[in-house]
Amino acid sequence: MTSRRFSPALLAAGLAMALAAAPTLAQTGGGATAAAPAAASSHEADRLVREFTALAGSPANAQALVAALRDGSTISLADTTPGATGTTTFPPDTGKMGYGDVKIALSLAEASLAKAGITAPTATELEAALNGGRLVMADGSAVDLKGVLAARAGGAGWGRIAADMGLKLGDVVRSPKHAGEVAEHGHHAHDKVARVELAHGHDHDAASHVARPEHVGKVDRPQRPDRPERPERPDRPDHPDHAGRPGG
Repeated sequence: MTSRRFSPALLAAGLAMALAAAPTLAQTGGGATAAAPAAASSHEADRLVREFTALAGSPANAQALVAALRDGSTISLADTTPGATGTTTFPPDTGKMGYGDVKIALSLAEASLAKAGITAPTATELEAALNGGRLVMADGSAVDLKGVLAARAGGAGWGRIAADMGLKLGDVVRSPKHAGEVAEHGHHAHDKVARVELAHGHDHDAASHVARPEHVGKVDRPQRPDRPERPERPDRPDHPDHAGRPGG
């Protein structure tokens, strides 16, 4: 058998090259590992946007809704009512949430609205379902919405929130609209919402969703009439001459 001998200098050079390559390999592996959760997070967000586009009224609204609930930031929804151009902005009652919690929260909100006979909510009605409020129907009846985020912020679990709504959490997560419609007894199915009273004190009439008329110019004030001149004071009559004393 033939044995090869390597000089100490050659061995040292090989070891140095191996050590130099190690950080590069570590960085490459770490980058791939870090990219995986980001890709999964983006995929989960996209899935929720598609799932709740009908609830939010548009893909842009659904994206804003999912992102705001995820980050705990202010929710801004464009009004999708025909003829309307306004925007509804409100902070969620909860802080940051995972995508699993975002799905449950939106599912419960959708089910609570479907239970009231609302399957295509306005932005204000959706705010009431999330943060709490009251839907006043055209016939004068009212539906109280405790708000799924308000209940969650108060310490209630998702299962308890669903039970308080008369729903089963599993049914809601599988099909929010169907679960709400099954629990709804039909007395609000054909009623129109006349007014939304929000838990935070900002009420909205249904008519307020239409486009606002052009701003009317400020009306000029009528001129104040001239102050009448004061009549001249009559001259003071002259005093008669003092009559002389008798015998003067």
